[in-house]
Amino acid sequence: MNVKVNSLSLTYGNHRALKDVTFELDSYKIYGLLGRNGAGKTSLLSIMASFHEPTSGSITINGEVPFENASIMQQVAFMYNKDYKDESDHAINVLKGVARYRPYFDMKYAEYLVKRFKLDKKKPIKQFSKGMQSALNVIIGLASRAPLTIFDEVYLGMDAPSRDMFYKELLEDQQNHPRVIILSTHLVSEMDYLFDEVIIIDEGNLMLQEEYDSLISKGAKITGNAEIVDDFVQSKQLLNVEQLGNTKAVTIYGELSKTERTIAVDKGLEIAPISLHELFVHLTKEVEDNEK
Repeated sequence: MNVKVNSLSLTYGNHRALKDVTFELDSYKIYGLLGRNGAGKTSLLSIMASFHEPTSGSITINGEVPFENASIMQQVAFMYNKDYKDESDHAINVLKGVARYRPYFDMKYAEYLVKRFKLDKKKPIKQFSKGMQSALNVIIGLASRAPLTIFDEVYLGMDAPSRDMFYKELLEDQQNHPRVIILSTHLVSEMDYLFDEVIIIDEGNLMLQEEYDSLISKGAKITGNAEIVDDFVQSKQLLNVEQLGNTKAVTIYGELSKTERTIAVDKGLEIAPISLHELFVHLTKEVEDNEK
């Protein structure tokens, strides 16, 4: 499975939702798609799922344009926060209906997940709670086993134990049936361990695409005497600065060499790692601050 996005732009009236976005997905990985509200995540995913055509630029899936391409669309599952208020059928019947159009769908696995999430087989879906409806979306996405599977904040309404079940099933099924999975989420601190690679979209622009471990290694918080900290970080990219009295804590973005780490320790500075959540917040906040 290969997804190639080249100079992709999408405009709604006078609003540019996406601005010359370029990246490629070519490995069976779980990709975390991050961005603040209105950053353009759903716009990007809707183009991947052929809900929209780009205003300019291109997207190809396995070398083909996906829009109105039935053979490609059978390989893409786009799960989002769907409202089932008019759905009077039962969960099993809905899943059987989906299976008819999904060549990789595993009905046995879907029925197992229905039991796992304790969905009522006799109750019409429109009577499900929001969390149960979200669980149904999760089941469809997992059981479809599409080569390109997209979950766009599909967990909305699910309680913590249900989300945890989703994460465990996702990891296990990805191991047994590898595919390209995209997780668009605001629950960064809760889901970061799922990501093999991270993509950050900010104000319609691609900010970065990087392996999770590599990205995390670039963030650090330097704490110590204010003058010593200032001297140490003067050539670094600063993401956040905090100070209390003569003690200063500076969050930086950029790799520290072994020599630099040794120098920092010798100068009495503390170097602490930061989480993906912190890194994401500071990176996107920095762009906002610079634009003011």
